[in-house]
Amino acid sequence: MAGIGNIFLGDDAFGVEVVRRLRDAVLPPGVDVSDYGIRGMHLAYDLLDGRHDVLVLVDALPLDEPPGTLAVLQVDLDDPGWTLRPADVLEASAADAHAMDPESVLRLLGSLGGRVDRVLVVGCQPAVLDERMGLSAPVAAAIDEAVGMVVGIAAEEAALTATARRPKSPQQAAAERG
Repeated sequence: MAGIGNIFLGDDAFGVEVVRRLRDAVLPPGVDVSDYGIRGMHLAYDLLDGRHDVLVLVDALPLDEPPGTLAVLQVDLDDPGWTLRPADVLEASAADAHAMDPESVLRLLGSLGGRVDRVLVVGCQPAVLDERMGLSAPVAAAIDEAVGMVVGIAAEEAALTATARRPKSPQQAAAERG
């Protein structure tokens, strides 16, 4: 789980606040929770170790909904927009160590030879993205529900991963062979 956002831009701190509250939550083994804030390059390099098949980003997102609205989006990693071809690397802007948009993180990860199998984004429609500290009332009111969503996603993804890695019984293997 990666909380992202700038705490000095009002509701952009949504992901950071959700992750702060997740530190007290009971999560399955193997689930890491980190506040990346605006350190996108750091997240990309942390993902290079290959320990994680699933990345859950928690962020403020423009959803064209009322402020405080939550959504879970799955990133289509087959979309060519998430990767840079070798010919594109020279034309791409230099990585900004203080930028944190998912597209840049995933492109950097791919250009470094890393990958994740699945990326989910738990997003919240912001009300205020001005220079200020603190969340707006509707976004602050959505935090507890977002924490619950993220805990649920962690449990579901951990169960899927455990099932995928569980060795098959001899009977299951024989049945699959036909």
